[in-house]
Amino acid sequence: MQTIRLTALLALALCAAPVFAAPPPSGATPAMPAWEQLTPAQRDQLVAPLRDRWNANPDARGFLWQHAQRWRQMTPEQRANAHNGFRRWEQMPPEKRDAMRALFHRMRDMTPEQRKALRAQWHDMTPEQRRAWVQQNAAQGE
Repeated sequence: MQTIRLTALLALALCAAPVFAAPPPSGATPAMPAWEQLTPAQRDQLVAPLRDRWNANPDARGFLWQHAQRWRQMTPEQRANAHNGFRRWEQMPPEKRDAMRALFHRMRDMTPEQRKALRAQWHDMTPEQRRAWVQQNAAQGE
């Protein structure tokens, strides 16, 4: 049970990191030790951001736990896609993030056909029309 908790916490810590850096070129840095070989201080340094996030957000703990469970079930390819999506999101300008949030919230309850139609409509819009659409369809709570 302790191993499962530790794995879940580590997965959450990786997801909570602000930026995922690309791995260094081979031979650039020495190989890092296995978890069991880390000192308690090194382990604490890795887990501390997650502990802080967990303690600061009691209402989000259920979500964090479910996220860790989903993460464990992902294939390495799915995890890589998630990391890439996170990087794209982090580098996206605020205006584009607002548009993506609005699109997501609007599309979430649509049928696949409705989503396809909205994507086509979005593609045909001018930047001004897109801004107006985002303002009219702002995500709830944003």
